Formats: sequence, C-alpha cells, structure tokens
Amino acid sequence: MELRVEDAIQWFTKVNEKIQENKDYLTSLDQVIGDSDHGINMARGFQEVENKLSTQEYQEVADVLKEVAMTLISKVGGASGPLFGTAFLKFSQAVKGINPVDYTSFTSGIEEALQGVMHRGKATTGEKTMIDVWAPVVHSFQEAHDFEDNPFLKVAKQAMEDTKDIMATKGRAAYFKGKSIGYIDPGAASTYLIFEALEEVIKGSK
Repeated sequence: MELRVEDAIQWFTKVNEKIQENKDYLTSLDQVIGDSDHGINMARGFQEVENKLSTQEYQEVADVLKEVAMTLISKVGGASGPLFGTAFLKFSQAVKGINPVDYTSFTSGIEEALQGVMHRGKATTGEKTMIDVWAPVVHSFQEAHDFEDNPFLKVAKQAMEDTKDIMATKGRAAYFKGKSIGYIDPGAASTYLIFEALEEVIKGSK
C-alpha cells in the first residue's frame, strides 16, 4: 500500500470524526490534569481541517499535510495547535515531492514529525505528553516493513494507557505533580485517535 492524496484526505476526515465523537472524553481528561479545553480545541481545529480539505484540490500528500498543519496552528488554542501543527508540518516537508508516499517515506515522515514535536515542546519520552505515544509508534514503523504487518495501533493503545503511570513533568499537567498519576494524558489520547484513523484508512485500501 502507498498513501495517495485521497487516502491522506480520508485519514484526516476520519480523525475529525473521532475527535468530534470523543470531544467530551478528551475534555474530561484535561479537566483532571489540564486547562479543561483540549477536546474543545481539538474539535474546533479538526473540524476546520475537514472544511478545508473538502473544498480544495491537492497535487500531492505533502500538500494535504501542510494544509492540516497550518490549520491546526492557526485554529487550535493552547499548546496543542503548535505541537500537532509542527508534527504535520515536519511530516509534510519530509515527503514533499514523493507522491504517492511509500512505506519508507511515510516512516521518515513520522520520524521527522516526532523530532519536530520534541524540539518544539522541549520534551522527551517519559514526561506524560503526546510524545509518549508518537515515539513508540515511530519505533513500530522502523521495525516493520509495510503498513499491513505493522502493529502500530496496538502499540499506540498500550502507550496511551501507559501514560496513566507517568508523573507529568511538562506542560500544565506538571503543576499537579504526583496527582497526575493515574490519568491518561489528553494529548496521548488525541494521538491515539489519529493513528486509529490511519489504521482504518489502511484497512480500507486493501
């Protein structure tokens, strides 16, 4: 399988569906260890992403990813917009000129996305952030050889669940210190939904 423009559009259309369905859940996670607005902000941002993608035409996957990035940066409040936006902007730059995007190029793209988020957020793994899902997923892509045999969604789900056991040391959640233990990180949950949507696109393209 290779990721085509129409696949990329479908990916983010599905992401929006999942974010809208889970808006209240994401907000409930953020009420415990954040500013209580993660679900609302992500829902607003990804609805705008879908609105843009449904009315424009794109020549290559990189163009879709760049549109997603710029929309999230401009429409999502708090730290989430710049962080998720940076991820997809770096992803876009990594696959520019490659269309459709093959597995190796996709892997390079999410590697760059992860590095972008780590640099932008000045964070690393083990700090109860979205990075704690992105990093294991990137590793899963590096270890596998194609989309179909890659257990990245299982990896993402476990990584998301594992954020419960981490004490937050970055972002708003860091103020809660030990009280942040026992709760899934909202950004990790959103990241899981993004990869869950990707898995559905891959399965649908077989």
